[in-house]
Amino acid sequence: MPTMIVIGYREDLDQAIRRRGLDPYYLVQPPAIPPKDRDFTRVDDIENAQEILRAVLSARIDDVAGVLSVHEMGVFGAAYLRQQLNLPGNTDSKRVLYFRDKNLQKSALPRDIKRARCRYASRDTSFTDLADDLGNPFVIKPATGAGALRTSIVRSPEEYSQALEPFPGQSEVAIVAESFVDAPEVYIDGVWENGDLRWSSMSSYHVSPLSAARGDILAAYTLDRRQHSVLFHQAETLAGHVLTSLNAPDCVFHLEAFTEEAGLTFGECAIRLPGALSPQVNKLTYGVDLFDVEISLALGEGASQALANNSTPERFHGYILLRSAPAGNLTQQDFERNFRFDELHYSSSPDAPVGPYGRVGQAIVSDPDELKLRQTIEEIARFNEAGPGQRAE
Repeated sequence: MPTMIVIGYREDLDQAIRRRGLDPYYLVQPPAIPPKDRDFTRVDDIENAQEILRAVLSARIDDVAGVLSVHEMGVFGAAYLRQQLNLPGNTDSKRVLYFRDKNLQKSALPRDIKRARCRYASRDTSFTDLADDLGNPFVIKPATGAGALRTSIVRSPEEYSQALEPFPGQSEVAIVAESFVDAPEVYIDGVWENGDLRWSSMSSYHVSPLSAARGDILAAYTLDRRQHSVLFHQAETLAGHVLTSLNAPDCVFHLEAFTEEAGLTFGECAIRLPGALSPQVNKLTYGVDLFDVEISLALGEGASQALANNSTPERFHGYILLRSAPAGNLTQQDFERNFRFDELHYSSSPDAPVGPYGRVGQAIVSDPDELKLRQTIEEIARFNEAGPGQRAE
């Protein structure tokens, strides 16, 4: 059976790889560990290209068909492994860096693409310097991204000092500071191939990922093109302009933007699978399996066959990453008694593992009407936050 080398591990992608008749071999950085019946090698640093190449060479894997990454921390290493092992897919690791480093990315974009002002920061950079340059408040985050988990909005020297605490090193290219954009966020999941936008969808967050990293419920839902035709046109134009300007390889991409009165302001763009339940939501809404697209591109097959099931939505879908209730008194049955779900998994055990954004469960809901879908997600989020007997009518 041909082997697909995979940097990182996620269960849903593992299932998709096995459906394609491939045997995955994982390179993982603890605490992310595959099940015991999967072949894998642990590494200390998933972004260390030398370490992951040594791991692959020492594993002596026969019949390697391709390499792909579960998350953006592995896209540089994936390109490097393809180049070293003469495998299909993007082998230009330099080009990948413009989709990893937020300062490189924003600096490389044409002037007509509206985006936050961005610069590197370090412990030698003063709060006053950044506030004078970027405005107050401004944002501190990892240069190479990490969701919203190490991102902070900074309004004072004290908050600036706290924001630097997760960055103990002395690197001058590890941290970026950006001007703050106070606007709702949408994101585009799409497929870019041969310099063209082959397919895309657009979704809106229930609250910003930054708010979710601070304790709110992370949720998102697909948008109806018929109700947002102007926004869709703006988003697809922006995506095409960004990906062309950055010379993007054939890829599945995830692009975030802020919706302001004057139009869209670019947030950032990654060339990797979207996170959370976005792949499942896109497949349920449009029939497009982004896992299958990613695998096809890694095999050098192109995206056409994987995009063949694209269809006009009959129902719009959204997801919610469920948290433990404050009083610890919610069960899956409580959710089921109050709402209708397409999918629901929730653990009320005090020993349940807690994932990113406080996740102890997840749900997918749908509706033919996007507005009703959004309202349902808002109700479920309030119910999760307040507990039984608190459902909004």
